[in-house]
Amino acid sequence: MSLRLRHLCAALAVVLAATLAIPGAPATAATADRFGFAYVADPTVPVWTPLPAAYQFGSWAAGPVATGGKVAPGRFLVRFPNIALGSRGNAHVTAVARDGRFCQLVRWGSSGADEIVDVQCFRPGGIPADTPFTVLWTVSSGILPAGVGAYASAQVLSNVLAQSYNSAGAPVTAANVGVGIYALRFLAVGTAGALSGNVQVTAQQPNAQARRCKILRWGATGPDVLVYVACHDPATGALINSDFTASFHRERSVYASFGPPKYFGYLATPFVGPTNYSHPLGVGANGFGPTGVGTYTVKFPALHEKSTTAQVTAIGDDPSYCTIQSRWAQFGSDAAVPVSCFSNAGRPQDSEFSSTFSSSV
Repeated sequence: MSLRLRHLCAALAVVLAATLAIPGAPATAATADRFGFAYVADPTVPVWTPLPAAYQFGSWAAGPVATGGKVAPGRFLVRFPNIALGSRGNAHVTAVARDGRFCQLVRWGSSGADEIVDVQCFRPGGIPADTPFTVLWTVSSGILPAGVGAYASAQVLSNVLAQSYNSAGAPVTAANVGVGIYALRFLAVGTAGALSGNVQVTAQQPNAQARRCKILRWGATGPDVLVYVACHDPATGALINSDFTASFHRERSVYASFGPPKYFGYLATPFVGPTNYSHPLGVGANGFGPTGVGTYTVKFPALHEKSTTAQVTAIGDDPSYCTIQSRWAQFGSDAAVPVSCFSNAGRPQDSEFSSTFSSSV
């Protein structure tokens, strides 16, 4: 066995052999129990290299930092220290690339006290390629009282709901309603009579085969949030069944916590009203505009405070997809997140999308 292959096997064994039976947080704990987010600026660094300090944060105590490293072409492991909880929880990843590269989840799990998220990235067509990306992992329990927002998540594996969380204490349902099409229902977390909040979706494949998943459409029935997810084969653009994660957050951060953080916001481009929300500025505070074919800038005023993170998910009925074009810019306390959207072939293409931004405080 070559030295490089031994290093790869050893690194992957950290995840594959991870224990998944670490005790959970108390059932009465507030959302989120444990979480971490990070930005991988250089996807070629060796394990375990500290990740950029200004773009990572988590529920671990002061001292350790999030680290990561490349283990194969396009394959990268992210280690969040001292927050391990096995395969529970929810994760998202968004590529930071202007050339059509994209990323997906492989798996996540515990290694001792640390939580490790395994990410695979590709160039158009599904060829593995080293790619910068943002990543988060979060796990929650308990029920939130009325008036403090809402959070819900789902992980679909082999076409069935593998795990879920709902801060309202109500069910989450998932159904495979057609090839590559899934219907999710997050009960009692929305706003009656109005579309509100933000949805994020990330493809997952435990064998690291290329997949992409997006929001097909999104609506509300009373206080329930209905999300249709579409997954595509990047090689052909055809619909294909896939594992994935999805989450909904309303008047809370993308990693589910609130107060802190008190600086977060989200914006979904096809929608108006409470799908454009900022804390502390309120409904309609964020801005959006095209900058070219398939390129956009989302402005989040007053939200760039300390460590920050962002996620983006495309919306629509074709195999197009969206990424963060480059690391977001800071103008005083304002953040400008550049977004790029692409056809299945990786060419710039206009698309609707759902974006979210959060600080650590």
